[in-house]
Amino acid sequence: MALAAEKAYEVVRTAILDGSYPPGERLGEVELAEALGISRTPIREALRRLEVEGLVEVLPHRGARVASWSREDLDEIYELRILLESFAAARAASRISDGELHRMDELREEMTRAVHSGDVERIAACNAEFHGIIRRAASSTRLVTMLNAVIQLPLVLQTFHRYTHEDLQRSVAHHSELVHAFRARDPAWAESVMRSHVLAARRVLAGRSRDEE
Repeated sequence: MALAAEKAYEVVRTAILDGSYPPGERLGEVELAEALGISRTPIREALRRLEVEGLVEVLPHRGARVASWSREDLDEIYELRILLESFAAARAASRISDGELHRMDELREEMTRAVHSGDVERIAACNAEFHGIIRRAASSTRLVTMLNAVIQLPLVLQTFHRYTHEDLQRSVAHHSELVHAFRARDPAWAESVMRSHVLAARRVLAGRSRDEE
């Protein structure tokens, strides 16, 4: 049962994050169980887990659906990201290892090449690993748990697909400056750059959302 529930969780979560199940999409237990070849019980368990993460809404007598967000929700989530990711960067600056810094520099170079080639999927993958290193280096389980609760949304909305070439170049520049701040072991510098980085992402998302209204 545990393996079936884990499989259901991973499959449905991936489909939500890559946009296969868009916001508002109904997630029927019967249909999911048939598609995955498992019973409804592990499906139900997986949906409850996704509800806790904020990716799924379970409505009384109406079943589950992919969560959707209002402009106010977006503002709140990015306000939390600014606070939490800046704090994580400050903590990581005095704790990050040379090996982690080397990997971050490699990822920055990969992102630079991906921007030139227009490989948005590669940019997103490198960005996720880059920020994952910072969260681990911050050495705070509680902080990582809180961050995981607010970084799902940008993945669902496929933020990097909304970036212009100039936006992507700015993002890579922020990553480069973050590496310099970490090499200097300067918490204040790292915190400041991360704040600017998340604020820029928020501005891109807010601008594109207005265009779509």
